[in-house]
Amino acid sequence: MPPKKTTAKKSPAVLAAIGAFALGVAYFAVQGGEYGTTDLVRQQRRMAVLRHDVDSLQRQVDSLSRWKKSIETDPVVQERLAREEFGMVRGEKEMLYRFAEDSPSAK
Repeated sequence: MPPKKTTAKKSPAVLAAIGAFALGVAYFAVQGGEYGTTDLVRQQRRMAVLRHDVDSLQRQVDSLSRWKKSIETDPVVQERLAREEFGMVRGEKEMLYRFAEDSPSAK
């Protein structure tokens, strides 16, 4: 008759150490290295914010480019700016200025 194989039971301390080691290996597999999972998620969020900012700035640049082109080429816009910003008048119109002295309460 062949000899019986006896299986030795492992103590709870050994099982706890093996479990802790397995958990450590699993944690390092997910979080370890130069860029862990949380770093990648953080970078993806940052990339989304930066894309939004770039899109917003691109719309502003496009709007300002259209405004610049209209100032350079559209006579109606040029005339409106001349009147509003510089107080210019068209043709033979007269501008009247009234100079008033400061009131005593303003002094």
